[in-house]
Amino acid sequence: MFEVAADAYDRFMGVYSAQLAPQLADFAGVRSGQRVIDVGCGPGTLTAELVARLGAENVVAADPSDAFVAAARQRYPGVDVRSAPAEALPFADGSFDAALAQLVVHFMTDPVAGLREMGRVTREGGTVAANVWDLAGGRAPIDPFWRAAKQLRDDVEDESGRPGARAGHLADLFRSAGLRHVEEGELTASVRYERFEDWWEPYMHGVGPAGAFVQKLDEEGRAELRERARRLLPEPPFTVDSVAWAARARA
Repeated sequence: MFEVAADAYDRFMGVYSAQLAPQLADFAGVRSGQRVIDVGCGPGTLTAELVARLGAENVVAADPSDAFVAAARQRYPGVDVRSAPAEALPFADGSFDAALAQLVVHFMTDPVAGLREMGRVTREGGTVAANVWDLAGGRAPIDPFWRAAKQLRDDVEDESGRPGARAGHLADLFRSAGLRHVEEGELTASVRYERFEDWWEPYMHGVGPAGAFVQKLDEEGRAELRERARRLLPEPPFTVDSVAWAARARA
């Protein structure tokens, strides 16, 4: 799903995740002197924020995508970047002061196992934190896309049913993983688009379920989807405001 070029992800979701990263780090209480792991790091948007706060030598990152691992290693040469899924982190118990996962819990093969692993590699009393877009509440950046897709085809399966994507569910997953003192919050991001094409073009590169849906359409289907999305969005320039659920807990 995410074996795509890093710059494609940057244009698609990176413009939003760059705004979430400092908020998630604040929410998790990341501060100087800590050693922190970025789980499901992608090409390194959250990694960059952690490096700025802690120094590269105190940041570790992991992702199952070879393309993203290569990109993160190139961008942050002092960071220990591993090829590994959240459900099988190659680190000893209690290796980190905090484990963070940005916009990845809903893509984990087994979210409870992934969060449990994050807790395992975090020292006792350390922090586990994650965020997921409010996909079920219609407050995700890709909400206009999926609304247009549903107008195009009745059988479209959007991302609203994914783990952690509805009110309270991310916190429930944390509790199911055995994490303690779970707290919830909301994070926000807003991106301004000067032209409709600036919004539409990133969907053409196969990133995530939305990009995969576009790639399965023929040329006529893509054109119709594009037109339906254009009608749903305001006249440019316009701003897409988004909200992500966040949860934090003690390991």
